[in-house]
Amino acid sequence: MIMKALANLSDIVIPILIFFIVGYGFVSHIKVYETFLKGAKDGLKIVVDIVPTLIGLLVAVGMLRASGFFDMLGGLLAPVTEVVGLPAQLMPLLAVKLFSASAATGLVLDIFRTSGPDSYAGLLTSIMMSCTETVFYTMSVYFLAAKVTKTRYTLTGALLATLAGTVASVVLAKWMI
Repeated sequence: MIMKALANLSDIVIPILIFFIVGYGFVSHIKVYETFLKGAKDGLKIVVDIVPTLIGLLVAVGMLRASGFFDMLGGLLAPVTEVVGLPAQLMPLLAVKLFSASAATGLVLDIFRTSGPDSYAGLLTSIMMSCTETVFYTMSVYFLAAKVTKTRYTLTGALLATLAGTVASVVLAKWMI
């Protein structure tokens, strides 16, 4: 009963939100359509500015993956990571996820294919994908869009948050198995 109500609620939330925004704009005497077009034009400019960065990130990740660097990295770090419950086959996923979620999704499918989605590695992979962020992608996209040049401690904080997400993933996966 509650699940059905939530499912029905989720179907109408976005239309209600859109009608609310348009209605608020009319009540506030804002030219809603013109404002929407201006926002869409600004968004398109940001996309055009971001595309070279995205292409560079995807090419770099593709080259590292194809060269076998990530597999080598996983093999080198395996003695340390296996002790804490992080299988070596997940190390390339961790490295790639820092740069590209879509490339990481390809690695997730590889892990599911080899180990199975119900295995410890599959469960840990699923949890890790939701507990970590694409640090370099996010920083490059948002800082480029906002024209931020001094990032200060952003990278350090983001990498620490990724470490915390990884540790939380291992703890949760061990708890669930």
